[in-house]
Amino acid sequence: MDKNNLKLTSSEIGTLWGEYVNGTMTDVVNRYMYSIIEDESIKTIFEDAIKTFEKQKKQLVTFIENDGFPVPIGFTESDLNKGGERLFTDIFCLNYLHIMTLHGLLGHTTALSVSVRKDLRDFYDSCDNDAKKMYHQTIELLLEKGNFQRDPLFYPAKNPEFISSQDFTDGYFGKGRRLTATEIISISFNLKKSIMAKTLSIAFSQVAQTKEVRKFLEDSEKMSDGQIQALSKIMHKDNLPVPRSWETEVTTSTDSPFSDKLMLYHIGFLFQAAQVYHGTGLASAMRTDLVTTYESTILQTLMVTKKWFDIMVQNKWLEQPPLAPNRKEIAKEK
Repeated sequence: MDKNNLKLTSSEIGTLWGEYVNGTMTDVVNRYMYSIIEDESIKTIFEDAIKTFEKQKKQLVTFIENDGFPVPIGFTESDLNKGGERLFTDIFCLNYLHIMTLHGLLGHTTALSVSVRKDLRDFYDSCDNDAKKMYHQTIELLLEKGNFQRDPLFYPAKNPEFISSQDFTDGYFGKGRRLTATEIISISFNLKKSIMAKTLSIAFSQVAQTKEVRKFLEDSEKMSDGQIQALSKIMHKDNLPVPRSWETEVTTSTDSPFSDKLMLYHIGFLFQAAQVYHGTGLASAMRTDLVTTYESTILQTLMVTKKWFDIMVQNKWLEQPPLAPNRKEIAKEK
């Protein structure tokens, strides 16, 4: 086997396709935020993010075209409307970049794990390094500005302990125990993602051009809020703090900076990514109330995602990823 001339596998073209579409979406948002940010330290990080993706985009196109696949349309300047009243504050823009960098880290790691070709592995290694650099930069600046909320602090026990009672799983009745540190990892992560989805849903619903999209965004905001309330209630039972909300970082502007296609796709992307985090939370949960909450959240998100899919398809906004060959249809052609 010629290791230097391997064709792309289905998994490899799938990750390249997804990286391109999701990357161009985020890039359009980053370019808008860069145009409105006043704080020079935040503006500099966004400039780095835009330059980094510009470099990655060229390589993605090369990989896709060299194997004869069509380059996705993704999102372009036509999805960006500059010049209106600003929709977000500077600090929200920085928080947005931080959260989307976390998504990028997960995406690059997944892409690397299914890549066989050395040039692809080297590329995703580079993307991962870029994302880690951005992760450090956003955290450092958020800490510097006093806008990074750390997860709850625990106080150390004197000795290691073992689970000794079936009550350990009881989150509803009787002797329901406190949350474990491993459970809080997923709760905190899911709260942060839901808070981002809620805030963007509020902002996008203010500026959406069509009633159908506006109604969906309003519904998605309510769903995200319900999920935030459910997880926050569990944290509050143990007198633990929850991440701050960002609704007040959205202005009252009704000037749309983005196309309805981009805004709807963005919310769908967040919901689809959230299902991964909800599933991880469910797998690590050892309390019945947590298990029930995650199961309900996953079901709600599936139902909303179905509505999202229908709207995207009806408006011809959803690009089709590369498909497996239809052998029956090929045979009929002979």
